Amino acid sequence: MPKRSKEKPLKRRSSEEELLPKQSRVEHSAPPSPLSFLSPSSLFESLIQPMGPEQFFSEYWEKKPLHLQRSDPTTASYYQSLFQLSDLQSLCSHDLEYYTDVNVVRCINGKKKDLNKQGKVKSSVLNKSFTQNKATIQFHQPQRFKDELWKIQEKLECFFGGLVGSNVYITPQESQGLPAHYDDVEVFILQLEGQKNWLLYNPTVPLAAEYCVESEERIGSPSHEITLKAGDLLYFPRGTIHQASTPAGGEHSTHLTLSTYQRMSWGDLLLDVFPSVLSDRSKREVSLRGGMPRRFLLGDGAGQDTNRQMASLLRSLAEEIETGKQEVRSTHMKRDFITNRLPPHSQEDLLTPSGRIPALEDTVCLMHKDHMVITVEPSQERTDEASEMVVFVLHSLKNQRENHMMGESGDEEEEEDISRGLQFPLSHLQALLQLQKAEQLTVDQLQLPTAEEKCSLVLALWSESLLEVL
Repeated sequence: MPKRSKEKPLKRRSSEEELLPKQSRVEHSAPPSPLSFLSPSSLFESLIQPMGPEQFFSEYWEKKPLHLQRSDPTTASYYQSLFQLSDLQSLCSHDLEYYTDVNVVRCINGKKKDLNKQGKVKSSVLNKSFTQNKATIQFHQPQRFKDELWKIQEKLECFFGGLVGSNVYITPQESQGLPAHYDDVEVFILQLEGQKNWLLYNPTVPLAAEYCVESEERIGSPSHEITLKAGDLLYFPRGTIHQASTPAGGEHSTHLTLSTYQRMSWGDLLLDVFPSVLSDRSKREVSLRGGMPRRFLLGDGAGQDTNRQMASLLRSLAEEIETGKQEVRSTHMKRDFITNRLPPHSQEDLLTPSGRIPALEDTVCLMHKDHMVITVEPSQERTDEASEMVVFVLHSLKNQRENHMMGESGDEEEEEDISRGLQFPLSHLQALLQLQKAEQLTVDQLQLPTAEEKCSLVLALWSESLLEVL
């Protein structure tokens, strides 16, 4: 689920650029959707039907693969509408680049062969790689161009509370794109066109935290041999070793990989929250401010007494967290998620505040709660005084869909402004939490001392399209 390069402006196809031959330019009529977009939960439930979410998370999530076979032609038709080979014709007009947007590869004798060219992707060259070299075309993050995938992945990001990326793999018959490997993401594979034979192997690194190619000698025999047909879904946990090929005698295969939970482990969370927890505790606990043993950094201070002292300090910290005396705050992970995730589907309607300006007697509610986070962090203003804690309200309403999962882009100053969001004094935290937890409440009920502060808070949120008057 990599974050890659900068956004590029879309461009009309030049008259000189050839289309992929033997593929007709068609306007795909939207087939009925088997997915429910009423809520993030209903979307996920419909994605894995007929299995229920409770059974999935108790028996399969982070544990073992799941193959859902679908004989419903409606589902197969809908899956095909998400992305198909013929879509490459029009997508090649969008100034695509090799490596950044498209990867062209083939697995030969267990090794990956890179068949990418340099610069812009031309459909005639891409077609030659596909038909003559039997290469796999990997299309990165198609939700940037496909509205239905934007709609699906935005809901899934709300459901998981984490980034959801995607890649499309188009492989000609009797060919394989990648060697056996494992990923650092939870994987949901939707078979869109044709068939694909999958070999899955038991992990050498369960719940792996990085991508790695595994040798045939290490992986042993497959634990699962699965043939995916159009409309089928396959799930497997991160760390599951896998390889896939298109069978002979049929058509090409197209599948979509939805991936999530990259760097979202307990270890990642502890790395995020521990600095602020330790900093808070150090301000109140003098023993944490005491000096470490002399010459510890030179290797002379380490020993059983030092280890015992550090263990004692950590136990004391753990007890404070367990009893609720020490607040635990995620900062970096929240910021990373909210500034890199997809904006709400059809975001154009959301960027201008709607309705009238809220007044003290009005009943209000927060909007787009799944697209905002509240963090408590040191003020970013540089002063000679001790850093002051402030509240940030960060949201994704202004995120650019074209940049999703493509890495850093745009002007640094613009990114800094977006990442900061709204800033409030720490005294506003309880009022913000009131709004976040309540279905609705009157402005006058906010836990702030003056009417002016209450109105100022809701006006700021309303101006960002985060609050509405009922």
